[in-house]
Amino acid sequence: MYNAIQKTIDLGDGRVIEIETGKLAKQADGSVVVKMGKTMLLATVTAAKDAKEDVDFMPLSVDYKEKFAATGRFPGGFMKREAKPSDYEILVSRLVDRALRPLFPDDFHAEVFVTVNLISADKDIMPDALAGLAASAALAVSDIPFNGPISEVRVARVNGEMMINPTFSQLKQADIDIMVAATIDNIMMVEGEMKEVSETDMLEAIKFAHEAIKKHCTAQMELAEMVGKTVKRTYCHERNDDELREQVWTATYDKVYEVAKGMTSKHERSDKFAAVLEEYKTTLPEEVLAEKAALVGRYFHDVQKEAMRRMIIDEGLRLDGRDTKTIRPIWSEVDYLPAAHGSAVFTRGETQSLTTVTLGTKLDEKQVDEVLIQGTEQFVLHYNFPPFSTGDARASRGLSRREVGHGNLAFRALKPVVPLNPENPYAVRIVSDILESNGSSSMATVCAGTLALMDAGVKIKRPVSGIAMGLIADKKTGKFAVLSDILGDEDHLGDMDFKVTGTENGITATQMDIKVDGLSYEVLSQALEQARAGRMHILGKILETMKEPREDFKPHVPRIEQLIIPKEFIGAVIGPGGKIIQEIQKETNTTITISEVDSKGIVDIYSEDRDGLQAAAQKIKAIVAVPEEGEIYRGKVKSILQFGAFVEILPGKDGLLHISEIDHKRVEKVEDVLKEGDIIDVKLIEVDKKTGKLKLSRRALLPKPEQAPREPRPDGPKRGDRPANPNKAD
Repeated sequence: MYNAIQKTIDLGDGRVIEIETGKLAKQADGSVVVKMGKTMLLATVTAAKDAKEDVDFMPLSVDYKEKFAATGRFPGGFMKREAKPSDYEILVSRLVDRALRPLFPDDFHAEVFVTVNLISADKDIMPDALAGLAASAALAVSDIPFNGPISEVRVARVNGEMMINPTFSQLKQADIDIMVAATIDNIMMVEGEMKEVSETDMLEAIKFAHEAIKKHCTAQMELAEMVGKTVKRTYCHERNDDELREQVWTATYDKVYEVAKGMTSKHERSDKFAAVLEEYKTTLPEEVLAEKAALVGRYFHDVQKEAMRRMIIDEGLRLDGRDTKTIRPIWSEVDYLPAAHGSAVFTRGETQSLTTVTLGTKLDEKQVDEVLIQGTEQFVLHYNFPPFSTGDARASRGLSRREVGHGNLAFRALKPVVPLNPENPYAVRIVSDILESNGSSSMATVCAGTLALMDAGVKIKRPVSGIAMGLIADKKTGKFAVLSDILGDEDHLGDMDFKVTGTENGITATQMDIKVDGLSYEVLSQALEQARAGRMHILGKILETMKEPREDFKPHVPRIEQLIIPKEFIGAVIGPGGKIIQEIQKETNTTITISEVDSKGIVDIYSEDRDGLQAAAQKIKAIVAVPEEGEIYRGKVKSILQFGAFVEILPGKDGLLHISEIDHKRVEKVEDVLKEGDIIDVKLIEVDKKTGKLKLSRRALLPKPEQAPREPRPDGPKRGDRPANPNKAD
């Protein structure tokens, strides 16, 4: 038997969220089922009892998995089962991970596994907005040390009104779509997209989300009390040596500080830090070094972190010599790759992206077949981060979650400005290859992507730029510094990573991870304003390279002509079994796709040959043309019957040429004048209003034969003359 315990959260608009524990997965350290409508998530959490002493990081794994059975669907593919995680599942996993990770105790290093499964799905309820709540609730009902609870919500602005956890259909009308994670006191993470909104509007959305999250956190704390899990397990995962720590600080701090102030490059600075550490290690006995090497490395890392932070807080200096607001030097160029449809190189400091744009047909669009989302994506962006970009000597083994996440951020940044059907019939693929990295390669991708799109001739609405912001906060003094265009070390050693993208009109996307408690909205507001100024500076540099999209595509870009046809003609263009469209493609060497949008047929003709493109367009226009009475057509004799011939005057449209309409003179047999395959001119003389049948005439186009001349009258009485009266005298 089981003893289920439930807690309910009222969203205030008739919707409720139920949290239940004690019924499913009871052998996990913590498990809950979160339910909203018909959507149900099962979240479990387990943690190892012990940890390796030399581990100095939080070994957390978060997996979000969707079951196709949750919505009554079979998985696609040959295996017909869920296999590797989709991009969507990876992105949701990252959303949960980034909210949970900072809240585990600093010295807790046991392996922790969080698994969230979608086990029932309402097709209009978005489960990703419940995943963070489910994961945190599972931790709340466990004895795993955790400085939560947290929750995540989606906040959207629909028709000017803010709302929490909108449905799929409501989200289509939103101009703000962000996920916010927070504790009852502090914002932890923000990620989402916007349609060029102001910094003030974004901040209001975050505040609105936080008010809802506070209710979620209160419910979890009450649930923990109900199940008796307010006291967490004891642990000891770190051994320390206070004397060694003091020795490391005393021997290395001043040297590290001098290296930090040296304004050197990333690798030169790293080498000098390593030299300081190696020099200190030579002062230790071999047996001490062998036993305590991990501790030495950890304490030296703390020295580097404190030196960098003090230099920024006390002197306003950064590792590369900049002040807090200065952007690193930028250079960029377009059309770097002559064979690509569009390309750009964007370099900011020691971060560089080589980005390409490829234009394709509807057949090239990304196919999406997930549990709740099916369809196609006309615009995609892929981000690659090879090891050589940071000087690492290792092999690249597949796509990382980081690459999926960074690519998604850049995709969301550019999505609002990339025109789609019907303004742009092309499938658009952007690929960013990071060639160098020292801070904010995703933002370099956004900038390079803007340039590559313009170089390809894609008529984007407005150029987009992006910037990564950082924060150094001193809890003791209350001082803080907001950093524009952060370096990799400033990201790693700082208290916030805040990325913002947008046009001159407003923000298009954001991603924020906060690593400290108590970050005020005042600080967030300052960071947003400083980010806006930085974005505008970077945007100016982009426009110096290229101000607007090319007037036309490059000569080697295949062309697309788009035709809009009445819905009822789609079948006629395709033909039985695809016969007609296949013939047109073969004859004209083109690729043709047809889709139905808003009760209209959208025909895209794609070809590298302009003549073939025009020929295919003419054939399709002929198919959808409506025959008009009185018009003259050049047609092909398709068949001959005893009473006439059927002539194809337009593709798929035959009319009857009756034997009496073939010529002015009497035609005894049709075959005497016509044979199958003949090309003749005919006039459409009638369209039957009831049946739509076409009546043709060849005779109407032929000159009338001249009448034969009359023969002279012969002598003698003519017809109608009176006979002579023999009795009348002369």
